[in-house]
Amino acid sequence: MIKILFICHGNICRSPMAQFVLQDMVNKLGIAEHFTIDSKATSTEEIGNPPHRGTVNKMREVGIPVLPHRAAQITWSDYLNFDYIIGMDTWNMRNLNKMLKNDPDKKLYKLLTFSNSDRDIADPWYTGNFDETYDDVVEGCEGLIKYLKRNGKI
Repeated sequence: MIKILFICHGNICRSPMAQFVLQDMVNKLGIAEHFTIDSKATSTEEIGNPPHRGTVNKMREVGIPVLPHRAAQITWSDYLNFDYIIGMDTWNMRNLNKMLKNDPDKKLYKLLTFSNSDRDIADPWYTGNFDETYDDVVEGCEGLIKYLKRNGKI
């Protein structure tokens, strides 16, 4: 079982979008039984809230199921439970390193590094551009699948 946890600031825009996109990809590839995929926040600002309407609308537009979701904050037990903890931007990565004891087991990754980019995924909460965020999330998730295949994980 490969356990993947996506992280963004509030867990209502980017990280649930990545969760939904990757879940849809592994479902379509017929390998979903090998995965546990979830998402959480670095902050407490949105705890308990559903995905942002912009994320929900984008998922519906592209035909990706919106899964039941309520924002939650990452904990140390999540660090122990998940194999890959994947942040959306440099700020998330800084916060994750502080929250997770500087990543002693080397589980932290920034999503677009899987597509050989150091770019951040812009937060559509601020930009309003859910299309651009979606394109970047798809790019990162496709890169993650290739990375897992290349490394014999799937």
